[in-house]
Amino acid sequence: MYIRVIKDRKTKFITAGVKLKESEWDETKQRVKKNHPNSTRMNASLSQKIADAEGQVADLERKVKSVSVSKLKEAIKGKEVPNFFEYATKRLARVKSSISYNTHLCYETYTKKFENHIGTKDLYFDDITVASLKEYVRVMSDVKKNGPTTINYSLRILAIIFKDAIRDEVIPETMFPFSKISIKCEKGKRIFLNKVQIESIKNADIESKNRAHIFRDMFLFSIYAGGLRFSDVVSLKWENYIEMEQRIKKLIRKTDSMHQFKIGKVAIDILEKYKLANLDPKAFIFPIIKDVVLFDKDAEYQQKIIRANNIACGRCLHKLGEKVKLPHTLTFHLSRHTFATNALNNGMRIEHVSKLMGHQDISTTQIYAKIINEELDKAVDNFIY
Repeated sequence: MYIRVIKDRKTKFITAGVKLKESEWDETKQRVKKNHPNSTRMNASLSQKIADAEGQVADLERKVKSVSVSKLKEAIKGKEVPNFFEYATKRLARVKSSISYNTHLCYETYTKKFENHIGTKDLYFDDITVASLKEYVRVMSDVKKNGPTTINYSLRILAIIFKDAIRDEVIPETMFPFSKISIKCEKGKRIFLNKVQIESIKNADIESKNRAHIFRDMFLFSIYAGGLRFSDVVSLKWENYIEMEQRIKKLIRKTDSMHQFKIGKVAIDILEKYKLANLDPKAFIFPIIKDVVLFDKDAEYQQKIIRANNIACGRCLHKLGEKVKLPHTLTFHLSRHTFATNALNNGMRIEHVSKLMGHQDISTTQIYAKIINEELDKAVDNFIY
């Protein structure tokens, strides 16, 4: 049950601390029905709360000529509850230097998504209830057609903001509503390319003047060079390639750790295509990002230019995947899955694959081993009777 406060056609809801079944409430008389075992006591309690609220509102309006609905709510509830979006904005500004550009952008994007759903910034922490979150989930699912992963992530961002507010002692733990919200999320399936599909991508006709052929080379390079992520391939410089040892040595952007490994002939052949007569060690191997100086000195520019080119690469790969008639969408991250499954299929030890991919926990790598076991089971089912 909530007490509704209306001022200048703006509405706020204040919890009355009472829970009822729909059949136990008389909407016309605005009272708890007698079929509830404690109806008399609960009606008396509700009447007292409404009387107290009306008294505080009247006192406030006598003192202040112009008073907002939020101030009325604050007067009724006593202790001020912070504005959710104001706190979220301050929190984002505070953590900006300690998180990646992409992470910061995600927080911004999903907070704005929630604001658009609410339709106003005039929202307080205690306005966000289990009921309001379930309505948000319903809109995302039924109206926006968001999948379970997107819905989970949308709620997760809001939950993180709540937890930070609790840690900062801005709100009490009792105000956390997310423990009662559960969304079933399908387990992500690792898709990878087989040898025939890789060859079809290699041999697909792409105009050399288009950036698409560079993106394809980067994708193929990743398959044969430890499954490097897009951010690490696009920022790979000639100084990161130790030619005498046929080795890549680079600081990995995601983990901020130095990573080095040997590469094979296919990866080396791709690098050879981009060699120039006067090779600048500071130059990028794949000529996608043009301003090396700005990239090296401006961390925010790095994140923005990598993100922009990752999106452009995704579009090109999507078209390429359609061109060679893949049964699924071609994304750059597929190169990482392909490297892992092919390496394990070819007999590389799982610890070595884990090390090459920079996994902090070998259980992440074991997902690929499970895929191989599933493929083996299918082969047995198909060919052994």
